[in-house]
Amino acid sequence: MKKTAIILGATGLTGGILLQKLERDDRYGTIKLFSRSRIEGLSNKVEQHIGDVLQLEKFKNHFTADEVYCCIGTTTNKTPDKELYRKIDMGIPVTAAQLSSQNDIKKFLVISAMGADRDSRIFYNRTKGEMEQGVLKQEIRYTSILRPSLIDGDRDEQRTMEKIGIKIFKVLEPLFVGPLKKYKIIQAEEIAQAMINLANASSHAAVIITSNDIKQLAKKN
Repeated sequence: MKKTAIILGATGLTGGILLQKLERDDRYGTIKLFSRSRIEGLSNKVEQHIGDVLQLEKFKNHFTADEVYCCIGTTTNKTPDKELYRKIDMGIPVTAAQLSSQNDIKKFLVISAMGADRDSRIFYNRTKGEMEQGVLKQEIRYTSILRPSLIDGDRDEQRTMEKIGIKIFKVLEPLFVGPLKKYKIIQAEEIAQAMINLANASSHAAVIITSNDIKQLAKKN
C-alpha cells in the first residue's frame, strides 16, 4: 500500500524540493500540504489544506499520515516580532508533533539548526532548542531532528546577509576538516533527500542529526 506524507513548509526552499521529490516517488500515493497559500500546478497526489497554520490544531481531523516532514522556518527580516517568530519557529513544529502523537503518526522529521540550544542567550538558537525539546516530549516513535549548517539553494526571496555568509563560508570551507566538517555549507536538496531516506529506513530511534551526517544520509539514495 502506498504511503501518505504530510509536508509543512512546502512553499519554502527545502520544503519545495521535498515536495517535488515526493511527487515523483512511487512509494507515496498522497501528499498533504498545510499552508496559508495554494501552490499551483501540482499533481493529483497532492491534497492542499489552506488556512492559518498558527492554528494547526484546527486541522486535526485531516492531520493523518504515515510520516510528517516539518520544514517550517522564518527569518528576523521577515518576522521581526519575536513573539510571532516563536509562534512560527517553535509553535508550529511542536503543535505538528502533538497532532502526530494524537493521531498515531509514527514518523516525524523536522529541520532545526546548528547551534540549537534551549539555554542559549541567542534568541534564534534558544528558540530552535526549545522547539526540539517540545518535539521530543511528544515521544513519537521515530523522530528525526536535522541540524543543518548554512543552507544553500535557489531561493525566490532575497536574503542579503545569508548570501554574504555563504560566500564567506565557501572561501573558508577547505579549512573545515575533522570536527569542523559539520560547519560546511549544505544544499537544500541534500536535506530533502536525507529526510526521505530517513523516513524510509527500516527503523531508527529518536535522534539529532548534524550537518555532515545529513550529507552522508543524502548519498544513500
